[in-house]
Amino acid sequence: MTPNNITGMAKLLGLDVIALTDHNTSLNCGAAIEAGKRNGVCVIPGMELTTSEDIHAVCLFPTLERALDWSEYVDNHRIKVKNRAEIYGRQVIMNSEDEEIGEIEHLLIPASEISIMNAHKIVADFGGICYPAHIDRDSLSILSVLGEIDEYCGFTTAELADKTKLEGLRKLHPILDTLNIVTNSDAHYLENMRDAENSMELEELSAECIISFLNRPKG
Repeated sequence: MTPNNITGMAKLLGLDVIALTDHNTSLNCGAAIEAGKRNGVCVIPGMELTTSEDIHAVCLFPTLERALDWSEYVDNHRIKVKNRAEIYGRQVIMNSEDEEIGEIEHLLIPASEISIMNAHKIVADFGGICYPAHIDRDSLSILSVLGEIDEYCGFTTAELADKTKLEGLRKLHPILDTLNIVTNSDAHYLENMRDAENSMELEELSAECIISFLNRPKG
């Protein structure tokens, strides 16, 4: 999962745009953006945040600078436990040539101090969008942990891992009728990346346009 392998695979799969959303960091986004330019793929800088409730939420940003500012904020608001590479694997930072330029010392998977109830608002202050990830999964999702998506959270979008579950979930959770629904691969390995089966109509292919699209209330 190096920057060039990710963006190269995206190109082979016919994807115009992908988001890089490492757990609780955005430090590899710059390399992925540069590799994406060479491979003809738009890369949105982002993060998969683990909230204080152990809920995963996708965070996307219009620029690398905003994503890195957010990454620093999260780093200052998360539990610091030294990574044991022999157990969890190395946490490498790479450049756009797939060369290692650093390594993150503290384990990235533990929960942050940021609540799911405030995540959307805080991310918006950084110019981005935040929405609950894989809400249909039995763990690390807002529905599995809290049982519902509270209107107070302010979400305009939600993500499903399996879009065939949408109608059943809508019957149980009417709030989904008011949200934009997206399906992402959540790929942790190259073989998990999906073909270009989902689409959205945009004025231009950019992170700004996608974030604006997902931030619109469902009409």
